[in-house]
Amino acid sequence: GKPAAIDGSRYGSAVDIALCVKTLRYYAGWADKVSGKTLSPEGDTFGMTLKEPVGVCAQIVPWNFPLLMIIWKIAPAIAAGCTMIVKTSEKTPLTGLQFAKLIVEAGIPPGVVNILSGYGPTTGKPLALHMDVTKVAFTGSTNVGRLIQQYAAQSNLKKVSLELGGKSPLIICEDADLDQAVMSAHIGLFLNHGQCCCASSRLFIQDTIYDAFVAKVVEKSKEINISHGFDPASDQGPQVDKIQFDKIMSYIESGKKEGAKVAVGGERHGDKGYFIQPTIFTDVTDDMTIAKEEIFGPVLSCLKFKTIDEVIERANDTPYGLAAGVCTRDIGRATRIAKALEAGTVWINCYNNFDHVMPFGGYKESGTGRDKGYEGMENYLETKSVIFPIDR
Repeated sequence: GKPAAIDGSRYGSAVDIALCVKTLRYYAGWADKVSGKTLSPEGDTFGMTLKEPVGVCAQIVPWNFPLLMIIWKIAPAIAAGCTMIVKTSEKTPLTGLQFAKLIVEAGIPPGVVNILSGYGPTTGKPLALHMDVTKVAFTGSTNVGRLIQQYAAQSNLKKVSLELGGKSPLIICEDADLDQAVMSAHIGLFLNHGQCCCASSRLFIQDTIYDAFVAKVVEKSKEINISHGFDPASDQGPQVDKIQFDKIMSYIESGKKEGAKVAVGGERHGDKGYFIQPTIFTDVTDDMTIAKEEIFGPVLSCLKFKTIDEVIERANDTPYGLAAGVCTRDIGRATRIAKALEAGTVWINCYNNFDHVMPFGGYKESGTGRDKGYEGMENYLETKSVIFPIDR
């Protein structure tokens, strides 16, 4: 359901492809720069470390960014010298298979990158249990991430990196540039139909600007054009399938029943397909289901706060820690909040900037390890220490 957006005027597959190209070029630059260190142990000895590929990797990727997630996984693994088996989502298998053709055309040697289609229990699980696989990288839900770790422990204690779920907070302070903050909130939640693990689904707004800011966010959401993915004017296509559609609609109903107010949306769009209206809830409290659980759809919860200490505590009161954001013109306040938030990425006066040089991953139940940046390379490297006496 992702819009194609070929002209690049709005988010869509064309944007994902551009990010893929940049990531591939970035890690191509690392391929001949992987190096260890020379060290000075005590006595007449010399020490050095070597960086070596971890070996055969299983990489299990999700459906929401089917090509970009493949690239985030294989690019650093290739640069590190590994071979890999990429298991694609059963919801989006064709992207990976088409990409496999490009791998052949690019001249990557046979056996280096292998694309495998299948379901989790019959394909992903055997990979995570396989004794010849020495590393597994997974992006997906926290519940499945736990299973991946179990399978690694049950087999050969293979190395594991996980990029998992989130319930990310975006904090709007009273001194924020409201127009800039509205764009951060809009992109943070509605990008990719809300099907984004780091979506800023908990929008904390300072009480002095709450009403004015909510009004602006609601008006901005009304600009979203809902249509099929091949419509050049489409901003939001259908959710990926009926399972996801039903799940999102159940969360919307939960929000209504628990007392949250629908400021906009709250229903399916049309009577055909898995389209959902962009939905914004106000009067949301921390104990509501929509404020605690990952929805993975175009549903935004607006919460009110008074003080910075209060909002930091509330923002961190979640088992997740994938990402967060803060909008303020006070650099001291921004730095204080960024340091205090328990999240792997904190965006200041922006959101969903996925530059390839910046590592991305989570705290707490949002995962272990990092994708992108040099840290992404570390997932696929072993460190060997070599020490020997110096002959006189």
